[in-house]
Amino acid sequence: MSKSRREFLAHTSLAVLGAAVAAQGQQPAEPTPGAPPAFGTAPPVGPEVSPETFVQAGKLVEIELTKEQLAEAAGNWRSAMAPVYERRVGPRKTELESTLAPATRWNPMLPGVKAGPASDEFVRSKADVGPLPQSDEDIAFAPVWKLSRWIEQRKLTSERLTGLYLARLEKFNPKLHCVITLTTELAMQQAKNADREIAAGKYRGPLHGIPWGAKDLLDTNGIATTYGAEPFRNRVPKEDAVVVKRLHEAGAVLVAKLSLGALALNDIWFGGQTVNPWLPEEGSSGSSAGPGAATAAGLVGFSIGSETGGSIVSPSMRCGVTGLRPTFGRVARTGAMTLCWSLDKLGPMTRSVEDTLLVLHAISGPDAGDVSSVPSHLEFNPEGKVEGLRVGYFPAWMKQDPATDVDRAALETVKKVGMVPVEVSLPDWNYDCLDIILFAEGAAAFEELTLSGGLDQLKMQVPDAWPNTFRQSRFLSAVDFVQADRMRRKVAMEMARIFSDVDLLLVPSLRDEMLTLTNFTGHPSLTLRAGFVQVSEARSDWAPDPKNPLPKFSPPRRVPHGVTLIGRLFDEGTLGRAGLALEKSFGVVGERPPGF
Repeated sequence: MSKSRREFLAHTSLAVLGAAVAAQGQQPAEPTPGAPPAFGTAPPVGPEVSPETFVQAGKLVEIELTKEQLAEAAGNWRSAMAPVYERRVGPRKTELESTLAPATRWNPMLPGVKAGPASDEFVRSKADVGPLPQSDEDIAFAPVWKLSRWIEQRKLTSERLTGLYLARLEKFNPKLHCVITLTTELAMQQAKNADREIAAGKYRGPLHGIPWGAKDLLDTNGIATTYGAEPFRNRVPKEDAVVVKRLHEAGAVLVAKLSLGALALNDIWFGGQTVNPWLPEEGSSGSSAGPGAATAAGLVGFSIGSETGGSIVSPSMRCGVTGLRPTFGRVARTGAMTLCWSLDKLGPMTRSVEDTLLVLHAISGPDAGDVSSVPSHLEFNPEGKVEGLRVGYFPAWMKQDPATDVDRAALETVKKVGMVPVEVSLPDWNYDCLDIILFAEGAAAFEELTLSGGLDQLKMQVPDAWPNTFRQSRFLSAVDFVQADRMRRKVAMEMARIFSDVDLLLVPSLRDEMLTLTNFTGHPSLTLRAGFVQVSEARSDWAPDPKNPLPKFSPPRRVPHGVTLIGRLFDEGTLGRAGLALEKSFGVVGERPPGF
């Protein structure tokens, strides 16, 4: 950032030097040998600024300076601070490739905190799956743990199952707007290969021959990956994302690239709004909008979504599916769109708890292309006991919105299955202050799109959409960013304190504090259907718009409602065991959205 006095004299324009010589009547002295570099001595660059510039800028970051301080700040801004922007606006512009991660990275593990199980033990359910259903519809809505056994036992071929899902995708996509690209040719080729391998005795495991859908921020070789955003709708990668490669290796069959809100925000993309199969008058929530809708409507066996700040939890809640947000770092994100390097996570969205663990088992593991990915172990046995597990809950939250009678009944079910409810608490802090990290990293990830005006092409141009947020984020304070990063560590310490007393947490899925802070601390979550509620108005991810009121319903509509379990870091296996026990006790996982 700084330049030596020698560099300053060497780079100062001749005009400026001439004026100095004329004023002093002598040649400038040679710089003193050994003089160290100093801040504030770079050649002045950038537009002129005045004390009033700092008065106005101070309003953005809530800082007030005295008259003297304002004059001093303005006086050397162009030599002291403006040069730091040369990377972006100066003559020595430096491109930052989209694959380039920051030098620093978030590590959710605190010193002395146990990092999940010490070894791997993964067991599939041995339950009898029964005979293959007679109707295609019943097959389509079956969970992966059943589909996989029928395929393994050769009661069902991958080719038949793949054709069934492709037909349903074509039939129902006009209603749901959940598909960006059908991958018919690839899918049928993969399905035929799966059937040949299985017939030859080469069974790859529970995902072999299972059709799935990818949120369209996962790169697919030779197939468009659009991020749901107009500027990228013709983008065709030359390599598969690591998660896609791992699912190919597991024998899974890719049938569709599914919709997401543009650049991973909410549920509106360049093709329209993805809607909720249970209530088509509302969006499916986002940003894993397509995975939520397609999985709920029985259009895929399972799907892969992503979460930065709620994008698996929220559509899983609204669409009544099961979503697993893994521990930050468990699943490599190489080849996935970056929104926020220190927050993004990839995870499965399915129709049952066991399905999420079957998929997680296949996609876990580090990759050199993702500097935040780490080795981890996964320990899961569906027959494992849950009796005695300590389940933390926040008493006040259970009495307040957004908690419902379904959430409160779920707490009673915890006792019913032999787990032990334990009251826990968190300090009353402003956890939303952590969002400066999300906003700054997101604006950095899409800097070129912001500065080039490409954001203007996005369909949503409302105050709470990315175009405005990314532009606003150019004015966030770097000091406040660092302080938020320190706050993040403080919050992680609070979570470590809570998990020293409990094995997992049960929380209302959309409780803002928990949704925010657990994404920042990197803890895993499992969202599963727990019952049904009545709604009198459509729900939306977007800020209220008086000009476009949401539809109202009389009588109210019945929709699924889910609860969320939060686990220790890298302890998804315990989440799975507890989730399975609750899922069986709730007894509501099998109900389907009407009309599908």
